Amino acid sequence: MPKTAICPGSFDPITYGHLDIIRRGAKIFDHVIVAVFNNQSKSPLFSVEERLELIKEATSDLPNVSCDVSQGLLVDYAKSKNVDVILRGLRAVSDFEYEMQITSMNRKLNEEIETFFMMTNNQYSFLSSSIVKEAAKYKSDVSDLVPGVVAQALIEKYK
Repeated sequence: MPKTAICPGSFDPITYGHLDIIRRGAKIFDHVIVAVFNNQSKSPLFSVEERLELIKEATSDLPNVSCDVSQGLLVDYAKSKNVDVILRGLRAVSDFEYEMQITSMNRKLNEEIETFFMMTNNQYSFLSSSIVKEAAKYKSDVSDLVPGVVAQALIEKYK
């Protein structure tokens, strides 16, 4: 039976750190769904539709990766897609503490769903969407942190 994983996030915007996890996950799983969720505690720079388009362009060379948008709980989305694996990237110990809480809650809501943690490549361990947006806001070159399409979108947003 083919194994599908969901790689959820707000992806505002997608970075090379995210892509590292997605690409490596695509080598392990038969199919990876990159699912854009709206984090209510964040004020996004890009709309959900813009984020989805940027992800589609950034992953267009990965035939076993698809992109989607969801509202609500991740476990409900996973159930609707008949997926029982969540793929998450970790940068540091602080990420693990947060992810452990989320994973524990997901397990409480649906014990059939497993979370697969993958350490981000060391060169991206400092990278976050927030850091990228802050640098781009002040006209710094972020082209080595995000795909070209994202770098261009950031330039447009901060004109």
